[in-house]
Amino acid sequence: MFIDEAVIEVEAGRGGDGCVSFRREKHVPRGGPDGGDGGDGGSVILIADPKLNTLLDYHYQRRYKAERGGHGSGSHRKGRNGKSITLRVPLGTLVYDAETGVLLADMAQPGQKLIAAHGGKGGRGNAHFATPTRQAPRFAEKGLPGEKRTLRLELKLLADVGIVGMPNAGKSTLISRISAAKPKIAEYPFTTLVPNLGVVKYQEQSFVVADIPGLIEGAHAGVGLGHQFLRHVERARLLLYLLDVSPFAIEPPLEAFETLRRELELYNPQLLHKPALVALNKIDTLAPEARASVEPVRAALQAQGYEVFLISAYTGEGLEPLVARLAQRVAELPPPEPFLEPTLTPAAPTHQPTRVYKAGDVFIVEGTLPLEIVQRTDFGNHEAVLRMQKRLKGLGIFRRLQELGAQEGDTVRIGEIELEYTPDV
Repeated sequence: MFIDEAVIEVEAGRGGDGCVSFRREKHVPRGGPDGGDGGDGGSVILIADPKLNTLLDYHYQRRYKAERGGHGSGSHRKGRNGKSITLRVPLGTLVYDAETGVLLADMAQPGQKLIAAHGGKGGRGNAHFATPTRQAPRFAEKGLPGEKRTLRLELKLLADVGIVGMPNAGKSTLISRISAAKPKIAEYPFTTLVPNLGVVKYQEQSFVVADIPGLIEGAHAGVGLGHQFLRHVERARLLLYLLDVSPFAIEPPLEAFETLRRELELYNPQLLHKPALVALNKIDTLAPEARASVEPVRAALQAQGYEVFLISAYTGEGLEPLVARLAQRVAELPPPEPFLEPTLTPAAPTHQPTRVYKAGDVFIVEGTLPLEIVQRTDFGNHEAVLRMQKRLKGLGIFRRLQELGAQEGDTVRIGEIELEYTPDV
């Protein structure tokens, strides 16, 4: 089954909690704190795999979660880092943030990696917080939660040559003759329900050909199968228009050619600027004396600047010069430009400044730093809560709450955590 779109949820692992521990050994007085740090959570990593050509796996499983980090322990022992998980996607997969629509990566290079969700940092143990005035801290930090995001994966096949034509023009037969691909072939329209990829070898060169399912008028708007697969033409470096010149063609070849170009233009005007060749197929169905009727068609296309080849994908007539020319043109063309330059990580989220406001009966505190402070706090530990209050006070949050008229007992929400306001006396 060919699947070229999928929406998945990825969640990185939470960081492990720091440890509260004190060194206790015989004959060692006042050993001091020795709580270790928690391990970092695992990340979710996407990697481009040239052996894949479908997003089928993500059609059945849509949620992926990495392992959380281990908790710290005494004697300064750090918790184990959580295991990251690797998700393999086909070359040409575009990765979008489903909530914002931002393009995170274009997985166009073999082995290219993207950290789609970063693991949470582990919390620090109490050994980190010992000072000359606080020699026995009895608190540690909790680990931070891992990133969670919804991704939209969109596959645009990476092919050197894209074969476009009307239904039953012979695209599947052609790709089966010039490559090792074995698409379904039958004598009725819309035989090909999914794009087929084939590797063509010519002398010392090889290139990839994509057979795009048949286009008909209105394909750009969803008529037939074209709208579903037109996106795969965008990646092709060279187009091959395949026109049926047999007496049984759906449309006369020149009318079919104009229909194809019109649909490509309505879908994406840039497609008309791609280099292109034209092949007039099924000449084996024409009697020798009737082949002269093809010459006006060839002349009309050549007048528009196209190189035209007469072929029979069924018998193999004319295929060698066509393949030779395709190989030459592909070698001359620059590699396709990626939609987005390769990067290991998405753009770092901007630091959100601290903001305090009132919404109904609740006071809302937003900002990267106050959110991290409360996420790292162990609310079952009195010392940890006092430290949190001191740090929030240092950010001016208590002063701002007083200015907004907060009274004792009012609800203050920071992220998903709700606190009860106590005035700073």
